[in-house]
Amino acid sequence: MAGCKLHHTFIFTFLLLSVSFFHTSLSQSQTPTPAPAPAPASDSCNGVFLSYTYTRGNPIPPTDPTNQAYRFESTLVVLNNGRHELKSWRAFVGFRHKELLVSASNAILADGSSLPAEVGGGAVFAGFPMADLKSAVETAGDRTQMEVRVELVGTQYGVGAPNVPMPLNISLVNDGYACYNATNTGNNEMHVCCIQDRNSDTNNGLNEEFLPRQEGDLIIMYDVIRAYDDNYWAQVSISNHNPLGRLDNWQLSFDWMREEFIFAMKGAYPLVVDTSECVFGRQGQHYKGMDFSQALNCERRPTIIDLPPTRANDTNLGRIPFCCRNGTILPPSMDPSKSKSSFQMQVYKMPPDLNRTELASPQNWKINGGAMNPDYQCGNPIQVSPSQFPDPSGLPSETAAIVSWQVVCNITQSKKETPKCCVSYSAFFNESAIPCNTCACGCNSNPSETCSATEPALLLRPDSLLIPFENRSAEAKEWANIHKRTLPNPLPCGDNCGVSINWHLVSDYKDGWSARITIFNWGETNFEDWFAAVQLDKAIAGFEGVYSFNGSVPDGSNNTIFMYGHPGNNFLLAETDGANPKKDPRVPGTQQSVISFKKKLTPGIKVAEGDGFPTKVLFNGEECSLPIILPSKASRAGAATSIFGFLTLALLLLMQR
Repeated sequence: MAGCKLHHTFIFTFLLLSVSFFHTSLSQSQTPTPAPAPAPASDSCNGVFLSYTYTRGNPIPPTDPTNQAYRFESTLVVLNNGRHELKSWRAFVGFRHKELLVSASNAILADGSSLPAEVGGGAVFAGFPMADLKSAVETAGDRTQMEVRVELVGTQYGVGAPNVPMPLNISLVNDGYACYNATNTGNNEMHVCCIQDRNSDTNNGLNEEFLPRQEGDLIIMYDVIRAYDDNYWAQVSISNHNPLGRLDNWQLSFDWMREEFIFAMKGAYPLVVDTSECVFGRQGQHYKGMDFSQALNCERRPTIIDLPPTRANDTNLGRIPFCCRNGTILPPSMDPSKSKSSFQMQVYKMPPDLNRTELASPQNWKINGGAMNPDYQCGNPIQVSPSQFPDPSGLPSETAAIVSWQVVCNITQSKKETPKCCVSYSAFFNESAIPCNTCACGCNSNPSETCSATEPALLLRPDSLLIPFENRSAEAKEWANIHKRTLPNPLPCGDNCGVSINWHLVSDYKDGWSARITIFNWGETNFEDWFAAVQLDKAIAGFEGVYSFNGSVPDGSNNTIFMYGHPGNNFLLAETDGANPKKDPRVPGTQQSVISFKKKLTPGIKVAEGDGFPTKVLFNGEECSLPIILPSKASRAGAATSIFGFLTLALLLLMQR
């Protein structure tokens, strides 16, 4: 009887489980299976995938219905899905809403600008501290080594909800990559895939450990030459590679990114010796036993200056090759030994970098020169193969740096920049000289007399070019009356240039022609090792020689004459008092030479009609303002007067020497 009950119980349980299983199966068969989530867009990219996502934003004070400012937050992602490591990644974001970038994680601006920075015309980001992105192959798909996320915060103008301030486009800037058109997802995301061009010359060394060294106008090398757990010695070298570029009294600045500070230096010095940020900061808490009165600089962005020549052999500060020249770096064509500056500095590190292998280059490099120097824009440091140095013991061997970074700086010509020098024209066939343009180097904001910034400069008698502008009024009026020219009221303002250059056509005959260049220094500073460069687009093939200067056509150029003074004649002196300071105007420092040309190799050249006048003139690397008109041959009747005037000018210049 018990066995029968047990048998019935088993059957009942089996039926109950069967019904339950059937019910569950029926329920599952009636519930639709959800469709799988679409694969991320990055999965279809076999190169470098970039995405830009706008996350949030809100209006910020002040309230301005016509030009409201908004905070924006967005994320830039760079993911290396390619086969090879992406070294020193750089990505462009085409901002277009007058954006002011306030912060960016895991990246810096590649042009060396510090934040906050205006990026409304677009910006290139470079990775820091993670500059290289490894591939999935070499990391077994470890996305933390393949990807970087840059969180951006800034201000933009005029785009409020529901509209989204998206960039125009995004792309990878690294050489050797081609990016497809960016694709929008919704109204707040943009992505693009960039594929490596295997045939590109820049990709010939894909598997090399270091990026190839780059070319540029100015090259800065940051070489770590000795390393310890908590500090290291770095050698910084600045080399000029531009045949027409130079620096005077250079000032070099950069940002420490990991709380480093400068303890000692040789070959250069901080512009400001200040350790207060260390004493009251984390550095002072960590290095409790350090005497910070012996340290040099704790600024996050120090400025470094060169030492004077008197310190070159100083045991403590000098004895560094290429140091101590008052910050002058010449073109290599003038003197290769003076085209480079170097210094060394002892850098202390902070936790968690207290390991001799934890080394990082400063970022956001910037170098400035004197008033007559061009402006330079520097890129971000890239790690290159370790530099090689001659063995300090004198043995015929080389010592390698522990690690090396290269910073490339190029000359920039901003449309907003005001020239610092100007050019006047004159010719044997015209009795008047065309002076520098009105306000060529900017107008005086508080002129002693009312003048016009728009009236063209008045033609002058040639010898009037020797007179400072403020003393030319009488001569200009007299010359205008002689030639029955109407004088504007008020008269045009001066050029306000510290240096002016006169280009005078001396002769033009069947087989050749000649010109004379005269350089005037109206400033208070002597120019040592000055140089000038003149661009003549159609005449260089016939260039014969420069007679009072060193003059040549630089290698690789077909339109430029490069000139500088002979030894002992390489000073362009400052303006000085006249013979009788009470009544005579001040006298500019001058340099002058004749330049000759043959016509055999330039058939058809029209010297007087314009081919004999420069299309560009530079002084110490600074581009000068050119006149807007040329001397006219209509005044041939006054040629005798013109020749007399220019002979007078030449004689006056000779008398000043």
